[in-house]
Amino acid sequence: MILDAIAASILQSGIVPEGTRVQVFQEIYWVFLGLGTLVGAVVIGYMLYNGYKYRYQGGEDKDEDRPKLGEIPTGGGKGKKLFTSLTLSAIIVISLIAWTYGTLLYVEAAPEQPDAGVDVHVEGYQFGWDFTYLNNAGNSTGVETTGTLRVPVDTRVNIEVTSRDVSHNFGIPGLKVKTDALPGYTTKTWFEASQTGNYTANCYELCGQGHSYMEATVVAMEQDEYEDWYASQQNQTSTQNSSTVAAGGA
Repeated sequence: MILDAIAASILQSGIVPEGTRVQVFQEIYWVFLGLGTLVGAVVIGYMLYNGYKYRYQGGEDKDEDRPKLGEIPTGGGKGKKLFTSLTLSAIIVISLIAWTYGTLLYVEAAPEQPDAGVDVHVEGYQFGWDFTYLNNAGNSTGVETTGTLRVPVDTRVNIEVTSRDVSHNFGIPGLKVKTDALPGYTTKTWFEASQTGNYTANCYELCGQGHSYMEATVVAMEQDEYEDWYASQQNQTSTQNSSTVAAGGA
């Protein structure tokens, strides 16, 4: 609850980027690349400037201002340059750390929107994945799949992940999401696919001889196609339940 409140306030401030996990991590990448390039250009430029200023020109009379080996350089402003550079560096680094922390906090604890999105229970086992679609109350809707997770695009998918045997780790690199799958414990996270297509979910915890084959396919579909598929799965489940009841009555 506390993380949700903090994430909501940070998100409303407009400081951190909004969007899918992929978009947020791309924003972090570009910010780090831009600042790193700027700092590198300043440092290298200053180094080249001093190299040119104090270059050897030949002749003793031209080298009076050039520091000698072992001599403490003069003209530094009694430490003002050092103090200024350290202060600016501290401001940049601390601001970057705070911004990155706030951004990652949003990624991991962005508040859920009531009655919106898709909720899925993910269970890992040696060596595969089972997916159970949940309703708003957190109960199974009867739609269950193995090895394939179908989701609509531009919709938040909330997943709760666990394991029925040993420790696993559920991750979809193409959607920048990864979380532990531990027996007897449930971890929660989310993702959102902005483009249709197939993504690969892998296990990132060494869990046995079949670890490298422990994959699942995540199919991102258009909303209407997803609704048609979901309705067909519910109808199939209802038909199977009716058949089971009829067979039991007979």
